[in-house]
Amino acid sequence: MPSTVAPIPPQPHFPSYYLRPTVAPRVARKVETGDGAQIATFVYGPVEGRVEADPVLFLHGNGEEHGIFGAQIDALVDKGRCAIGVDSRAQGASTRGSSPLTYELMADDALLVLGALGVQRAHVVGFSDGAIEALLMARDHPERVASVLSMGANLTPEGVLAEDDWDIEGTAEQSEAWAAWLEDGPEGIDPSIMTPSIEEARMTAQLMRLMLDEPHIPAESLGSIGCPVTVMVGEFDCINPAETQRIVDAIPYARKVVVPGADHVLPKCAPDDVSRELLSLLVP
Repeated sequence: MPSTVAPIPPQPHFPSYYLRPTVAPRVARKVETGDGAQIATFVYGPVEGRVEADPVLFLHGNGEEHGIFGAQIDALVDKGRCAIGVDSRAQGASTRGSSPLTYELMADDALLVLGALGVQRAHVVGFSDGAIEALLMARDHPERVASVLSMGANLTPEGVLAEDDWDIEGTAEQSEAWAAWLEDGPEGIDPSIMTPSIEEARMTAQLMRLMLDEPHIPAESLGSIGCPVTVMVGEFDCINPAETQRIVDAIPYARKVVVPGADHVLPKCAPDDVSRELLSLLVP
């Protein structure tokens, strides 16, 4: 018998407002992966139909989409530079695919996008999950990465400090319970008009589990990174300061920037600081 007891509806994953790009993309397409995922890819400025050498690739955080870098994309286009925004799989306008969800997989997706656009090398800006992916790209494919701006990266699940107002495990369990309830076909409920949908709830649970289970990156493995790297965190970031320092110490000549008064979501709470650090990396 279908369950008659409805679970608490999950709240949207990272629903908070942020400013998306104010310029329209020159290219908006999906790049297909080997396991069937469709990776939404957006190219902004400066020349229609062409991607310049060494553009800037943006990789967002868990549950977001590339638009969180709106201020940085606008700043680049204003300077006549090319920006590539990627919605990571199972997030934004991208689909899930069948492979187990890992940061290495999403880093490979980003490299696939660059290849599909004919880009040999890019500056990579990553926030949170995207920063993890950016470090993996620079470590494992140094020929493809011109520089890295890493914001709020962690090397281990333990590198993220527990927050009193966010129970990640509880969010995963709540999302799974919601999906299971809808799949049971509760009387009087049309699952196709419920929010979140079964698929959205399942994806949220998987994304939460990703943060709980990964990454597992030995700090010493980052010692092979040879491109310029700026490591940014907020003064009140949820990343353990010791974890940030391990990243800085491991990467030769990495530059550490702590933004006073800022929390974890630097593209949203400190957009000018992020744009300034990004543009400084692009200066020859």
